[in-house]
Amino acid sequence: GAGSLSFSKASTGRFRMAAVRAEAVDTSISPRVSALRPSKTMAITDMASALRQAGVPVIGLAAGEPDFDTPAVIAEAGINAIRDGSTRYTPNAGTMELRKAICNKLQEENGLTYSPDQVLVSNGAKQCITQAVLAVCSPGDEVLIPAPFWVSYPEMARLAGATPVILPTSISDNFLLKPESLASVITEKSRLLILCSPSNPTGSVYPKELLEEIAAIVKKYPRLLVLSDEIYEHIIYHPAKHTSFAALPGMYDRTLTVNGFSKAFAMTGWRLGYLAAPKHFVSACGKIQSQVGICLSFLSSESFCAAISAIECCNFLIPYFSYHPLFFLC
Repeated sequence: GAGSLSFSKASTGRFRMAAVRAEAVDTSISPRVSALRPSKTMAITDMASALRQAGVPVIGLAAGEPDFDTPAVIAEAGINAIRDGSTRYTPNAGTMELRKAICNKLQEENGLTYSPDQVLVSNGAKQCITQAVLAVCSPGDEVLIPAPFWVSYPEMARLAGATPVILPTSISDNFLLKPESLASVITEKSRLLILCSPSNPTGSVYPKELLEEIAAIVKKYPRLLVLSDEIYEHIIYHPAKHTSFAALPGMYDRTLTVNGFSKAFAMTGWRLGYLAAPKHFVSACGKIQSQVGICLSFLSSESFCAAISAIECCNFLIPYFSYHPLFFLC
């Protein structure tokens, strides 16, 4: 069998060889990671990419990828950052200039008042969400997720040792969570409700009145927090209007808001996302980030500032709305 060789000196002065069986190396993966499923979004996206490279005409419907390029003013900001030598580490939470710009954006567009120490900039909104779930959930907690949902939400819950609880919705309700459905599943283990508005994947936008009804239920449970994923906030169709959950009465202190410009400004590959929340939540997420991601790249920081400052760039969103919304039943 497999083993190693050892040598010992016999009384005759000669060495004799003995075979010693080596113990098998433990190459097992932790149960937490073993239970984790690979991202279906990326698996399908990679498959579509491979088919294109092979010359097969396919349309990828997995990743939320805008159909046009990053606006020139934003790209130029990144290019100038490289030319200026701005290629070193940035502060873990993001540059002060960038976090101030995000605070201004949240105040002007969302009616939310945050200070820079309540903002954490990460390598994409996905990292923000993962860190937030890890920061607030413990093994045995429940994460409430309305369906249809972005496929990564349940896996993020499992990574934290929590249990994803799926809340069904229906086409008759435009795939929006009914308050009574939420109330029926909340238990003492419920720790986090994940709301995505505008929704990925349905595109449905929660009306303010419905969010207020949901908030009224959340208020009854001191332990229940809300993660509001607002990455698609600018991709909505008239007459829908976006409302930030944290702006609702009583929700500021228990809401972790995640956003970014990947979708609205066609910056998916730049990896730009941010978390805005009460300071102790942001500090906890910052500790995780300091160990797993360090910081955002400087050129992305400069470009992010340009995206926030150049409000006129929103004109480039017009192509989104020149298309008719598509809805498929499979």
